[in-house]
Amino acid sequence: MGKTTGYLEFDRTEGPVRDEESRTQDFLEFHERLDLKEQKRQASRCMDCGIPFCQAGVMISGMMSGCPLQNLVPEINDLVYKGQMEEAYRRLSVTHSFPEFTSRVCPALCEAACTCGVHDQSVTTKENEKAVIEYAYEHDLVKEEIPAVRTGKKVAVIGSGPSGLAAAQLLNRRGHEVTVYERNDRIGGLLRYGIPNMKLDKSLIDRRLRIMEQAGIRFVTGTDAGKDISAEELMREYDSVLLACGASHPRDIQVPGRDAGGIRFAVDFLSEVTQTLLDSEFQKVPYELVKDKDVIIIGGGDTGNDCVASCIRLGARSVTQLEMMPKPSETRQPSNPWPEWPRVLKTDYGQEEAIWKFGQDPRIYQTTVKEFIKDQEGNLKEAVLISLEGRKDPKTGRFAMTPVEGSETTVPAQLVLIAAGFLGSEQYVTEAFGVETDERTNVRTEKGGYATSKAHIFTAGDMHLGQSLVVRAIAEGRKAAKAIDEALMGYTNL
Repeated sequence: MGKTTGYLEFDRTEGPVRDEESRTQDFLEFHERLDLKEQKRQASRCMDCGIPFCQAGVMISGMMSGCPLQNLVPEINDLVYKGQMEEAYRRLSVTHSFPEFTSRVCPALCEAACTCGVHDQSVTTKENEKAVIEYAYEHDLVKEEIPAVRTGKKVAVIGSGPSGLAAAQLLNRRGHEVTVYERNDRIGGLLRYGIPNMKLDKSLIDRRLRIMEQAGIRFVTGTDAGKDISAEELMREYDSVLLACGASHPRDIQVPGRDAGGIRFAVDFLSEVTQTLLDSEFQKVPYELVKDKDVIIIGGGDTGNDCVASCIRLGARSVTQLEMMPKPSETRQPSNPWPEWPRVLKTDYGQEEAIWKFGQDPRIYQTTVKEFIKDQEGNLKEAVLISLEGRKDPKTGRFAMTPVEGSETTVPAQLVLIAAGFLGSEQYVTEAFGVETDERTNVRTEKGGYATSKAHIFTAGDMHLGQSLVVRAIAEGRKAAKAIDEALMGYTNL
């Protein structure tokens, strides 16, 4: 490493963030970049630690530790420190398909496994990555590889989320003819409609798609595989099909009054907000969805946080976020050692905005909904909440959160957003293609493989893993592309 004492000389500094009052007035990105001089200084904090846990990408105690893409983190940080930004981009491109996405939405598994983070603050690897890819775009370095020779093989990719796009990119580079099918009106999957614009500006997706189209990848929107076009037709026309449809079956909450008007799945809500903004070129903001309403969000994850932030921008009267589990510790516990993913309290941008707006954290822990109460028109007017406590089942020994009798409280609510995660693939897709699924409804493959039970049909991403991260979906898409290429050609150089 060029600066062996960088981590001793410099403190961690992140890019500036627009204040809550400013950023909640629009749906624009609010995380800004450091100037290149300061970014170089931050990159110099990457120490020559010998074993780069940051790029390991291994499962420890059921959680991913380090980057699933195995990005060459110390090398890239060193090149940023030395100001060799073009070479840093070349090295990043060896393992990564879309750094512009992960540098905005990834929880930074690399930083959680950074050796500096054992006793100090980790290296700003995520922001270093963002500096590299944005430098590359600004200097016209981002070029998609156009194959000199085509193989004559055709591949259909079903789903245009991060796994589908990553697979399409590599398969096209190899020389196969690739067509990506998307059931929505725009390409991007959950990158497009599941993540708010202030977290991932949709123009960044379009910027990448233009490059991919110029390289020969064909995109077909508004076409739902298994419905608008049959699985049989796709299998006849293409040599291989990749199912990358995501884990799009949302978990529901079944309590009395669930049929009340005003109860929605979170991703459907986020999709409608984003689509309205995009259709109107950001001239129309759908305030009517939320304005002056008391909102309850069920789920404490990233999607729930995105809903908090969106509802604040849309004029909610109040926002409450329910989390079934106990409040996490603010520091690592002995049972959660480095380099495991830290199970600690995280206050994200949406919660920060709620604290600024309403004077308190919107999260209520160990709480769920017991009943929804409707008005005379059948619309939601109140919710009955109930506290939970952890108990061990004497028969099975399993730990579970169970209701505390007599702890009910009734609160006003005219909008409920269910952000409780996803169960797995949608049944009509798996049935149409005749692929086997496991007990979690994920598409079944051999361990470490991507081929399904049906010949020439492969799978990747959340449809394969279950609900996970964008960075893992990209890694899945790249590995699936390699498996497809080997099946088509008898070998692979991907």
